[in-house]
Amino acid sequence: MKTFNRKFKRSTYLPLALTLYVAFMAYVGRSYFINGEYFYYFGVIGATLIVIILLHFSLKRREAMREKRNKDDKSSYGRYEDTKEDKTT
Repeated sequence: MKTFNRKFKRSTYLPLALTLYVAFMAYVGRSYFINGEYFYYFGVIGATLIVIILLHFSLKRREAMREKRNKDDKSSYGRYEDTKEDKTT
């Protein structure tokens, strides 16, 4: 049986945790729904979900930029060492 060593990224687990929190808060605030304040109830939930989605894409963008920077640093590191050796000889 294969085991997968998978590291969950921040752009995945943070929005997921916040979504679970919103679901819990929607359950706690169900009295607004029962009292007929539909616009307030769904407006707060909808606005929060939009912010969580924007957070997800923002974190994915930061992770992609970080990976690109790390990749560029690794590839340029060897070139820097090569030029450093050439200058000293």
